[in-house]
Amino acid sequence: MIGPGAGGHRRPMADINVTPLVDVVLVLLIIFMVTAPFLQGGLEIDLPRVATSGLDVHEGLIVSVRHDMTLAVGQRVVSPANFEQALRQAHASQRPVFLKADQTVPYGTIVDYIARMRRAGVVQLGLVTQPPVGARK
Repeated sequence: MIGPGAGGHRRPMADINVTPLVDVVLVLLIIFMVTAPFLQGGLEIDLPRVATSGLDVHEGLIVSVRHDMTLAVGQRVVSPANFEQALRQAHASQRPVFLKADQTVPYGTIVDYIARMRRAGVVQLGLVTQPPVGARK
């Protein structure tokens, strides 16, 4: 009897080795899992949790944007150029900040103020809204 490799006829290998394919797929999966968070756009906002008694906005700092683009940090009206400095003076990085904006203020303006608050060190940011008309209290 002549074995394979001793000059006899060799049969072609009919099995497909899938181990290298699985290795490549797993490496690609890991790469996508690691890079996916970096591809997501947008701003991280720590929105307030809904409670049965409502939010206590008195513990935080209220930033208001009025329909005429007047900007207020707490009770003090500030210019847009001094906005980040006013946030630092109000110690906004050490407490929650609540953003109240008129519904007629353009979305781009609100996003710009949110980005500027993040640059000033604001970590906890909530957006204040009113309940819809006819909602239960």
